[in-house]
Amino acid sequence: MTKRRPFILGLTGSIGMGKSTVAAMLRELGVPVFDADAAVHALQGPDGALLGAIEQAFPGTTGPLGVDRPKLGAAVFGDAGQLKRLEAIVHPAVAAMRGAFMRENAAAPVICFDIPLLYEKGYAGDLDAVAVVSAPADQQRQRVLARPGMTPEKFEQILGLQVPDAEKRRRADHVIDTSTTIEATRAQVEAMVRRFTPHE
Repeated sequence: MTKRRPFILGLTGSIGMGKSTVAAMLRELGVPVFDADAAVHALQGPDGALLGAIEQAFPGTTGPLGVDRPKLGAAVFGDAGQLKRLEAIVHPAVAAMRGAFMRENAAAPVICFDIPLLYEKGYAGDLDAVAVVSAPADQQRQRVLARPGMTPEKFEQILGLQVPDAEKRRRADHVIDTSTTIEATRAQVEAMVRRFTPHE
C-alpha cells in the first residue's frame, strides 16, 4: 500500500485579518505549521545563514543583529533588478527549509504553510487547498492602526501591495471569518481541519 503524503494547506490573509491567531490555533490542534516569514527572519537574523551572501550582494546592510531591514529595504526598494537579486539569495534557502519541514512531518495527516503573500507570489499551485483569514474592512483597519508605529499612510501602502481581500476570498477553498469571537473562530478552524484531514 502506498503511503499517503500529508494534505498541504496554504494559510494566507491580508494584514490585520488574524492569520497569526489562526496559525496558533492550528498548532494547538496538532497541525505542523511552516511560517515563511519566521523562516526568513531566522535566515536574516543574528548568525543567520544568509548574512554573508546578503552583505556581499548589498554591502553595509547587515550587522551583529543580522540584516538591517531599513537599509536592505532602501537598497532594493523600487529596483526590480536588485529585488530579484535578493530573492535569488532568499528563496532557495526558504525552499530548503520548507523541504526539511515536509520531510520532518511526512507522517502528519495535514500540514500548513503560512504564507502572507501566497497569491501575490504565485504559491497557490503547490498546495492542496488554500484557507484565507478574513474580517470586514473597518475591523481590519481598526486592528492594524492599533499597532505600534502604524500610520494610515503606511497601512494604505501595505494594502496596495496585497491582493484585495475580496479577491482572496473568491479564490480560496476555505474562508475563516475572524470578525467573531475567539471561540467561534476556533470552531471554524477545527471544522476546517476535520474537512481537510484525509480519511482512509
